[in-house]
Amino acid sequence: MFDLVAAIDSASQLSAQSLHRHTSPSPCAGDSVTVDEHLESPIIEIAPEPVPLPSPIPDEREEAMQRHSFTALSSTFVVDSEYQFVKELGQGAYGCVVSAKHRRTGEGCAIKKITNINTKCLGGQRILTKRCLREIKLLHHFRRHKNITCLYDMDIVFGPDGNFDEVYLYEELMEADLHAIIRSGQPLSDAHFQSFIYQTLCGLKYIHSANVLHRDLKPGNLLVNADCELKICDFGLARGFNQAQKQGFMTEYVATRWYRAPEIMLSFANYVRKYSSLIILALILVSQASAIDVWSVGCILAELLAGKPIFKGRDYVDQLNQILHYLGTPSEDTLRRVGSPRAQDYIRSLPIKPRVPFQQLFPHANPLAIDLLSKMLNFDPAKRITCEQALEHPYLAVWHDPTDEPVCPSKFDFGFEDEDSIEGMKRLIVEEVNVFRAEVRAHARAAGQARRQDSLPIPSHDDIVASPIHEDAPANGMTSGYYSGTPVPNRAPSPVMDDPSAELERELAGTHIGRT
Repeated sequence: MFDLVAAIDSASQLSAQSLHRHTSPSPCAGDSVTVDEHLESPIIEIAPEPVPLPSPIPDEREEAMQRHSFTALSSTFVVDSEYQFVKELGQGAYGCVVSAKHRRTGEGCAIKKITNINTKCLGGQRILTKRCLREIKLLHHFRRHKNITCLYDMDIVFGPDGNFDEVYLYEELMEADLHAIIRSGQPLSDAHFQSFIYQTLCGLKYIHSANVLHRDLKPGNLLVNADCELKICDFGLARGFNQAQKQGFMTEYVATRWYRAPEIMLSFANYVRKYSSLIILALILVSQASAIDVWSVGCILAELLAGKPIFKGRDYVDQLNQILHYLGTPSEDTLRRVGSPRAQDYIRSLPIKPRVPFQQLFPHANPLAIDLLSKMLNFDPAKRITCEQALEHPYLAVWHDPTDEPVCPSKFDFGFEDEDSIEGMKRLIVEEVNVFRAEVRAHARAAGQARRQDSLPIPSHDDIVASPIHEDAPANGMTSGYYSGTPVPNRAPSPVMDDPSAELERELAGTHIGRT
């Protein structure tokens, strides 16, 4: 049995030329590895020879989809009867995920059940409905990039009243996430770090080129398989550049604060001087908006180097303190752009601290990795390296190939964000499912090779199975984690509203600020 490290070691021996000649599987490729379910760490058993994809099965059924149900993660899944439950993968505030395999081909996939679409949050907002709509639209838009998780299919199960509260996403199955790999303690080399960061930046470049900010990059949202492929997932917090500039980074669900850029907490004003060209000004504003994702990638790189998070704040004030401890006191020019006067006063009240050299924190790291890290973790977003610049950094030279780092052919349209009614958003969800299915089936027919994942019928009110066949799943908590890598809790956490800058303001209000 070989583990993931051995697999990546083998892949990282490839030169840049051979790497890009070694093409990744198609966006809807099945996986050819299995996970040892008895181990907590993501040890992966590699097949001695590459396992070919199952032969495609043409769509032989014109009748309505037949579904069956099973219980997993304390929730009932109602899915296509051709898919058999394998194991529980993970659970969160917005849904739960299981792995399944096709009964005839044995091909695996992850089935994500997005729940509580009709649930109201604080202030009566239908945030979960909007989040679901946002994620399925973005996964559809980014479906063809090799470093973004592939969406195979979508399904809606309507109730007798024609309503629905759940959406099922059939997604590419990956073996582990980067959080689980880091936490396992497997020894990773510099080549592993280069590979992971390079692939993350390739996916991020594609995302940013569509005028989209991911805004929740962290090791748990980077999926990895035994072929050393990394894919970005979870677009529920994504926003457009214009939205971020207009709305700020306000009122969201809790994302891990350890990977948040300081400007999210401090409400930075845009760093704008007088420019003769509006085009130059627009490019600068876009660069500053996308800098929040680059900061997150820097935090991930630091975590790879150290084996633990670099900024592990207990709360927002502690998070800010830890950032200032390592990066030093920001310049007065940077401080003046902090939108909160209280935060400005607090930072000025602290003793002036020099920057801690990253060479001291990571004495065994590649000097080029340290240089890239220092450019990513710049306190001032206006001075932070961009995603494109990071791809050209010498640290990633062995992997860098401009011809294999595409941009998205079209900008993503966030016009649906203007729809606030629950009825309107759910109508848009149904429309998106229909459009997606029509598109993938047309593509499959044109290629003359209709894969099973692209052949499910468009959902309709007539597809309801009144009494689906029930299959018992293993007891909760008995399988290894997928996103979290830990036993699944007995209940899903409740959604919590989070306004980073307002939270910091409240915490600072209770903090004594001395005058220097």
